Amino acid sequence: MKKFAVAAALLTAIVATPAMAAEGGEGRVEVRGGLITGNGIDEGTLGLAAGYDFDLGSAAFVGAEVAGDKVLVDGADVQFSAGGRVGAKVGANGKAYVTGGYTFSDIDDPYVGAGYQHKLGQNLYAKAEYRHQFIENFGDFDTFVAGVGFAF
Repeated sequence: MKKFAVAAALLTAIVATPAMAAEGGEGRVEVRGGLITGNGIDEGTLGLAAGYDFDLGSAAFVGAEVAGDKVLVDGADVQFSAGGRVGAKVGANGKAYVTGGYTFSDIDDPYVGAGYQHKLGQNLYAKAEYRHQFIENFGDFDTFVAGVGFAF
């Protein structure tokens, strides 16, 4: 129930992002894909994410994100996640960050990671991210993804 409440709170914040955009933050939506590996398994993954970053001055930000990612293997469910990120603005176009949160589906597990996001124009960005998932009774997994998104 706690996981649902966290996901619902983050989703509510993200849905309200157009109203908050005028107050010094940035909403975002993205598509991403990559590789999940661990415990002798290497599989592709594809997903969608939405989030909002709040400016903490000219050098830092904090944000929230919800996502759905599908491991590309028969029978795998979509894994939903809710989490946050905190980071530094790098130059005029970059954001380096650490992330953490919770993934829930058939297997519930926390994750931590790091990434970099770079503006490619006014609203388009590209990103690369690494996540380490702590899956109880099954072994840890590492996920490497790249994505493109739209910021507003």
